[in-house]
Amino acid sequence: MEATLSAALPGTAAASPPAPSHNPAHASAPGFSVGHSPGRWLAWLMRMTEYVAGVVLAVDMLVVFASVVFRYFLHEPFDWAEEVARALMIVLVFFGAATVLARSQHVGVDIFRGFLPVRWQPALIQFASWIIVGVSASLFVSSVGLLVDSWSSTTPIGLPQWIYTFPVVIGSLFMTLFGIANAVNGPSRVVWSTLGIGIAMVAAVVGWNMLLPGLAIKPWMLLTAGFLGGLLLGVPIAFVLGLSSLVFFMADPSLPMLVYSQQVMAGTDHYVLLAIPFFVLAGLLMESNGMSSRLIELLLRMFGRVRGGLGLITITATAFFSGVSGSKLADIAAVGGIIMPAVRKTKQDPNETAGLLACTAVMAETIPPCINMIIMGFVANISIAGLFMAGLVPAAVLALSLAAVTVYVGTRINPDEAFDVRTPMLRLLGGAMVALVMVAMIGKGVTSGVATSTEVSAFAVVYALVVGWMAFRELTVKSVAQLFVRSASMAGGILFIVAAASSVSFALTIQQIPQYLSTFMIGFAHAYGSTMFVILSVLIMIVFGAVLEGAPALIIFGPLLTPIASQLGVNPLHFGTVMVIAMGLGLFAPPVGLGLFATCAITGTHVKDVARPMMKYLAVLFVTLILLVLVPQFSLWLPTRMGL
Repeated sequence: MEATLSAALPGTAAASPPAPSHNPAHASAPGFSVGHSPGRWLAWLMRMTEYVAGVVLAVDMLVVFASVVFRYFLHEPFDWAEEVARALMIVLVFFGAATVLARSQHVGVDIFRGFLPVRWQPALIQFASWIIVGVSASLFVSSVGLLVDSWSSTTPIGLPQWIYTFPVVIGSLFMTLFGIANAVNGPSRVVWSTLGIGIAMVAAVVGWNMLLPGLAIKPWMLLTAGFLGGLLLGVPIAFVLGLSSLVFFMADPSLPMLVYSQQVMAGTDHYVLLAIPFFVLAGLLMESNGMSSRLIELLLRMFGRVRGGLGLITITATAFFSGVSGSKLADIAAVGGIIMPAVRKTKQDPNETAGLLACTAVMAETIPPCINMIIMGFVANISIAGLFMAGLVPAAVLALSLAAVTVYVGTRINPDEAFDVRTPMLRLLGGAMVALVMVAMIGKGVTSGVATSTEVSAFAVVYALVVGWMAFRELTVKSVAQLFVRSASMAGGILFIVAAASSVSFALTIQQIPQYLSTFMIGFAHAYGSTMFVILSVLIMIVFGAVLEGAPALIIFGPLLTPIASQLGVNPLHFGTVMVIAMGLGLFAPPVGLGLFATCAITGTHVKDVARPMMKYLAVLFVTLILLVLVPQFSLWLPTRMGL
């Protein structure tokens, strides 16, 4: 895809250690040259943007944490806290997204481009880079118009409205600059010819619609073409969604362009979404302060000699860390970083373990505080606390099904071979207890109603930071600063997808797609029953979970299908739970599941080698998912008992 600035910029990795690329095409992209002054200037700008995003994340966390303390313990709530926190989150999203673009780490699927002739690949990659520039520049122009339009407006508590819009302007400007730097960093002939082709295509569509209004290309046609074309080219999914809505807004004369940036910004302007960066940060802090390694070493030494023990430990560890970080890729990185060296030292098959590790991520999709459960609850207007509780029993059923398979096919290992240095048992037990208290705190906070998921996530960060440092003394000021920067970038990448998907959802609503889909699905349910409706919805989510990188599939289909399910008598908690699991199954399933590519990058394996041993685990997960669909009591038993 786009070239990485950081790949050729000495010292930039120190600020934010780049995660393994999720897109194999990144490896072949041309590097950005730092021998020229523009390269050094952009490298400085990227680092400053990263630092600002990290500082904003820290300030936002302190605002939320202080607000909770003052409200619950001192009974003096901050009336301004939520609006300030939301404004800071917009800064975090667009600055974080800019740094992710600079490092070429926006997630995308390039497998479809692989079906095209090899000689076309350089031009297609370059053309995709120009699409990113076009989307970023259009967002910048649109946000400037929105800034001018809202300059004199104020928020409900009297703050100027521009505090929400200005970060979009600056962030989209930085994305445009980084996008251009990436796009021009290739063979001159390919760079300028692909730009010329792109401009010619835009001019042709605009000219056709102006000269032949009776035969004008409909906005929904352009939206569809932008979406499918972006996927075919391997454009990162956030920019595929941004391109789709952009061409729709440009083709509809009734919509001013400032509505484009308004809808993108609206996708992130929600207090509940702050739980995502906070839980990601909490998970990374746990990984860095020694909680993760101590727990997994304890499990290995206790259960390693059991048949299939290594697989059972992988399942248990992923389930545990899912109850802290909320991010599946963060969980895989934490578990895989410790499990895989043990696998190789004990001479086990790394491909088998990598396949199981990917499947444990599917299993753990509904263990709170899962980010996708938060997104599903937000977009479909379902109780997030209710979803958290509804997901626990299904996750346990999925875990048991995976455990049965791993015991059947697994072998015993010698745990002593897994570690060069054995940590004293007392320290391992202490580390496990500190981590267990954190999980219990998160669960109790969400289910008791004392605090929202966002407030609980802020407490989780403070706990991991303060208690983790006091217990293990493995964090330094520099490492903590790097974690804030890294978390800000990760959260920016995730939430920018949410923002772009929001604009697509707005376009689909204008085109009355929800009504058409509702009519079809209700007719299908009347013909085949509500259970078949849920199964069809699950199959849709598996397919689009693979194609759309998971979260966008929930954002688009969650609000479309959940009201229909409610009309048919399907409990929203049950429906939301199976939809999230189905999305996870698509996300980690070969051949296009983006989560599987990320897992292989983290574990040092290859998709083609992992896919075969992984199929038995996927088959068991699919059968168990159908069982969960057919027996709603798995999802509803715990929420009913807790009155949610």
